[in-house]
Amino acid sequence: MTYHQITSDERYRLSDLRKQGWINPRIAQALGRHRSTIWREVWRNRHVSDGHYKVDRAIQHASARSYRSRSHPHFRPEQLQRVWSLIRQRWSPEQVAGTRCNGQLRISHETIYRHIWADLKRGGDLHRYLRCARKRRRKRYGAYDSRGRLAGKRMIGQRPRHIEQRRGVGHWEIDTVLGKSSKHCIVSLVERKSGYTQIGKIKARTVEQTTAKTIELIQRNPSLFKTITADNGTEFHGYADIEKATGVRFYFANPHHSWERGTNENTNGLIRQYLPKRASMAKVSQQDCDVISNELNTRPRKRHEYKTPNQIIFS
Repeated sequence: MTYHQITSDERYRLSDLRKQGWINPRIAQALGRHRSTIWREVWRNRHVSDGHYKVDRAIQHASARSYRSRSHPHFRPEQLQRVWSLIRQRWSPEQVAGTRCNGQLRISHETIYRHIWADLKRGGDLHRYLRCARKRRRKRYGAYDSRGRLAGKRMIGQRPRHIEQRRGVGHWEIDTVLGKSSKHCIVSLVERKSGYTQIGKIKARTVEQTTAKTIELIQRNPSLFKTITADNGTEFHGYADIEKATGVRFYFANPHHSWERGTNENTNGLIRQYLPKRASMAKVSQQDCDVISNELNTRPRKRHEYKTPNQIIFS
């Protein structure tokens, strides 16, 4: 049974019935309340000198309690430490709220955001762990675009339709993510259904290095791979060698249709939390990439009802 606070109308009626000489159990029956509810209401709002129930006093006290419950903090510092540790692991406020901090704390994502903005005003750094990356895109009008043109490519229109519906595991998207002022970059692979991610470090975005690193990542767990969909970057022109070495079928999205690889685009945004655009990747190692992918794969996802990619792909 759900408990509801006693209302002002009920308080006025309670006062009238007491003036008529009604006893508490009979009043409770008339108001549809438990007799202990009426007893507590009368006891804490009685006048000290004569013991009479004062309805104005009751309403004033109820308003004061409501105000205090809204204005005072509900969480102790030690409780919030668990929240901040997850935010610093780059969980989103929704992910933290959705998991309820392992059942130890019930907190809304709006409350978490309010604490983060208050922390910012105090000079704190929690806001740095939020996802704020925005991409600027421009159309290339009037110019012939030769990027990614390669005869014999298998386009996304030839990909089986059931892959689009994300019903089964094994269908991946691939991309490269660049650093600043350096040839060093990474290859990102993300499984479409689960969001499970693998990241590989390469020293240059060449066909040879991209092909070799992709084969290496696939061979870590080849049973998880059936197809891969890429954009039209020239670094993927070695796709035939990847297919020959692994048996994984390659497809290419249509030019300028980034939404056809939406899972990868979103995952790259998550990776940018660790490897921002303005930072060089020259000192990033494969071990660093594995640490990042492990953190992403153990984060709860809202679309999976806060299960992790690890739980989805290996279930």
